[in-house]
Amino acid sequence: MKTFPGIDYEQRPESYWEDENVLAALLRDVKGTNRRRMIMDYWNAGQIEELNGELLQGKIPEELRQRLGRMDPSFMGGEYLPDPKNNEVEIARMELESTTSDVISIRATRRARCIRYRIVTEYEWEHTPAQRTSRRPLTLRGMVRLLEESGKDECKIGLAMRYNVFNAAGGLSREDLRHFTRISSDFYPDLEEHFEQVFEEWVEGFLKC
Repeated sequence: MKTFPGIDYEQRPESYWEDENVLAALLRDVKGTNRRRMIMDYWNAGQIEELNGELLQGKIPEELRQRLGRMDPSFMGGEYLPDPKNNEVEIARMELESTTSDVISIRATRRARCIRYRIVTEYEWEHTPAQRTSRRPLTLRGMVRLLEESGKDECKIGLAMRYNVFNAAGGLSREDLRHFTRISSDFYPDLEEHFEQVFEEWVEGFLKC
């Protein structure tokens, strides 16, 4: 695993189940990428009370979901993720710049003696996590490793780089794919910055995959 200056790889959340602020609580179960951005925009503008209440729900009604998709296919991104299980929260997400803005969700479930991880998609199948359980929340280093190593039993390329590499193999240039994958987390502020630098090195040819 490569590290970059200025990033605290030993940062560890105190808990995945305690919201730091009201905005974090509002976003906790919201699946759709565009809805999450909309909520943040309204919140930052001090206008959250003006947003339709249905748009604040974790899962929106099917009619509204279809209506948003007709307005712009990107509104479908994340909306078809499976509902969270009991005591399950999203701890990171991968957002793809595909036609329907597909999302892969990394989730943690609180159990009596451990935290259990799973990685879900919008297509009723899951990726195999490189680490299935832990006693405490992962450090940022552990979160990066989870994303880089998960899915390697399915193919030799880890989850974080998979979609960029596959699309490059299909003929697209690395430069065109520079922003194809976005990896972020409400619990790990530096996770996005780490992978932004990884993707930059991939575009420049410093990474062989």
